[in-house]
Amino acid sequence: MRRVGWEMPIADAASGGSANGATFMRPSRVSGVLAHPSSFPGPYGIGDLGDEAYRFIDWLVLAGQRRWQVMPLGPTGFGDSPYAALSAFAGNPLLISLDRLRQDGLLEASDLETYPSLDGWQVDYGIVIASKFPLLRRAFDRFRRGAAGDQRAEFQAFREREAGWLDDFALFMALKDAHGGKAWTDWPEPILTRDPDVIAEWVTKLDSEIKYYQFTQFQFARQWADLRRYSNDHGVRVIGDLPIFVAHDSVDVWANRSLFHLDERGRSTVVAGVPPDPFAATGQLWGNPVFDWGAMAAHGYAWWVARMRGTLSQVDIIRIDHFRGFAAAWVVPAGDDTAAGGHWETGPGQAFFEALRAAVGDVEIIVEDLGVITADVIALRESLGLPGMKVLQFAFGEDPDNAYLPHNYERNDVVYTATHDNQTTIGWFNGLPEPTRVAVQRYIGRDGSDIAWDMMRLALWSVADMAIVSLQDVMRLGDEARMNTPGRPGGNWTWRYLPHQLHDGLAAGLGDLTTTYGRRARPEPDRGGNPFDYTVSGTVHPLTR
Repeated sequence: MRRVGWEMPIADAASGGSANGATFMRPSRVSGVLAHPSSFPGPYGIGDLGDEAYRFIDWLVLAGQRRWQVMPLGPTGFGDSPYAALSAFAGNPLLISLDRLRQDGLLEASDLETYPSLDGWQVDYGIVIASKFPLLRRAFDRFRRGAAGDQRAEFQAFREREAGWLDDFALFMALKDAHGGKAWTDWPEPILTRDPDVIAEWVTKLDSEIKYYQFTQFQFARQWADLRRYSNDHGVRVIGDLPIFVAHDSVDVWANRSLFHLDERGRSTVVAGVPPDPFAATGQLWGNPVFDWGAMAAHGYAWWVARMRGTLSQVDIIRIDHFRGFAAAWVVPAGDDTAAGGHWETGPGQAFFEALRAAVGDVEIIVEDLGVITADVIALRESLGLPGMKVLQFAFGEDPDNAYLPHNYERNDVVYTATHDNQTTIGWFNGLPEPTRVAVQRYIGRDGSDIAWDMMRLALWSVADMAIVSLQDVMRLGDEARMNTPGRPGGNWTWRYLPHQLHDGLAAGLGDLTTTYGRRARPEPDRGGNPFDYTVSGTVHPLTR
């Protein structure tokens, strides 16, 4: 993959080196799986960073995969969407493993015995929040009383190191609790405007609550760092997701009002969206606040630099969601009922990325360049040498020049069978009109009776240097396992798999495809081995029909 100045070296075959100084052949073809931690199985109603997460990494290794893509890891707010987080820097406390807190002495077995049985295949966020948060508070209370004393110095170091975002976040969450969960624009004006004297009073008043939120962030960061290290040590690099926009009811906007287009009460004057297109006659009204790029530039894009550094502390590779907004974004007057009355507003362009690179260094980036893509977006991506996305579900119609058809790919592309916003491949194929279904069958040269794996084969076979398949497609699941339906206000982000669904047979089949199409790591010819070559030992289980 061509990365022109944006690759961050880490101990991985992809960087040409390892932690012990060994040098490996730079692989040009890799593959991975898209699966969010909330989708892992377990007894606590939502996937977490415990044993099942490590089992998933082991499964990736068995399947020969070298990438794991996740969605944003931040704390979710209204609607439970990872793309509408309460902070662009914090982690989601719902992903903290209770079992690991018990192992650390912060919870007892009796604390978990009364937890409701929530081992099904869907997340019920209401029940999970009501059940899990009290246990996190209990763990904090034990910590304050001296439990897990070996973590005390580490916790203090974390608070000092991350103070730039952590102090504001913990105060924001404590204030939100103190005001009944209201949006910050509904708080009393001295707090809304962050009057220094009033803020100081609240910091003193909410000291215990602030430390609780710092504690949960510490536990998330600790558990995630262990999991990411395990993943990297086994040759799997993590692709994280960085949405361009942030939620209005977030600490990011409350603490940085001058960087957004807001009125004196902090309400948006304009909001982000998508223009009308054949799929949405009035466009899509997202409602996110819009950056004041002039103010951002005047501060040297400092907030974005900090955000990029924060994201890189969690992941190895960054996928930028809605990349086109850096070229131009669709901006809609606040209060409009639809996005139809919006206009294109020029973004910061190449100067923004040059400032990031000067401050952060070389970073490996994938850009989400889907949707209404104009020439300026393509020019920006190509000037930066960054790979864009190709989604197979967008490929089929009557035009052989369709950019999403594999025969039109370039090596500097990342191909997906589907994203978190798409149907599963089986759901998509079953819903196609007959002419399109026939076009798919003709292109793949198969009848589509195993369409999920047919499309996975197409992605892995393609010339694109990176191929990412969704876990739902690996498991041959229908739309009951869909992660998100854009425009639907509720019922999203709930899918979880059951333990028996992640088995070695699937790993062997995926590993066979990965080997067949040259996406496994290989050692240099003069070296005796490669810790990143996880060939399945024993009997080979090829994909059967």
